Amino acid sequence: MADKDNTAALRELLAPYARRAEAALVRRLVEPGTPETLADALRYCMLGAGKRLRPALVWMTAEAITGSDAEGDALLERAAVAVELIHGYSLVHDDLPAMDDDDLRRGRPTVHVRFGEAMAILVGDALLTRAFGVLAEGVGDADGLTVGALSGILAHAAGGAGMIAGQVADMGLCDLPDGLDGVRYIHRHKTAALIRAAAEMGALCGAADEPQFEAVRRWAERLGLVFQAVDDLLDATASAEQLGKTPGKDAPAGKRSALTQLGVAALRARIDEMTREAIEALSPLARRARKLRELTERLARRSH
Repeated sequence: MADKDNTAALRELLAPYARRAEAALVRRLVEPGTPETLADALRYCMLGAGKRLRPALVWMTAEAITGSDAEGDALLERAAVAVELIHGYSLVHDDLPAMDDDDLRRGRPTVHVRFGEAMAILVGDALLTRAFGVLAEGVGDADGLTVGALSGILAHAAGGAGMIAGQVADMGLCDLPDGLDGVRYIHRHKTAALIRAAAEMGALCGAADEPQFEAVRRWAERLGLVFQAVDDLLDATASAEQLGKTPGKDAPAGKRSALTQLGVAALRARIDEMTREAIEALSPLARRARKLRELTERLARRSH
């Protein structure tokens, strides 16, 4: 019952932002002139599914900084869409046969299964480039300087020193420290980098001062580590129906995970510890970070 209650509460917390993100994606996903076959594949992978956590982080963090509702802010909308497009690209490419080779994503066939491997590669390419095109729509207005800073945050998080570095490490294509330090490197880059970028972009749009921005950075880094640690745990303990993707793939593939390094009990204790650290990092934002604290606690207890 507790898991069901937490799932329902998490869904309720994210729902307004998920609806906002879905509507924005419908408007901004497909660039005019896109071939319809590609447009169909883009809509298939990006619309109608997903928690929309990363765009929610953009809006929720901005609201925690400003103390006001962020709905209707065009710059925030572009930032939220851009982050979700990068996330979508990463999932499409992660699922490819040369990567994690998965047939199921969000409860339905992955893009390469549905549309073919070549189209899946091109879909990922289109999402990556469209993300920066969406951000660039604000270059000519008063937000031009902020757009440049947002683009820099997102490019670093998604690039060779960020998310891609994490994928390289996860696939064993570079040298890593032994044990838990190697797992932390993967988690910090493959997952936490983009989560941190989403929060940083929201803080930037909200005109955070330096202490506020640093608080958001520390919180989001811990949140990303919590999110991936829970993913590692769920990969071994949850069903495909719960996850919407194929569980139990990490161990047979020889993937490093927090679970293989720590075991179930120690991993759960580590998740609790990092959750406390994340919440403590939000103290400079005081009461305005109430939603961020609740989100942190509920993500740490999620079942899918």
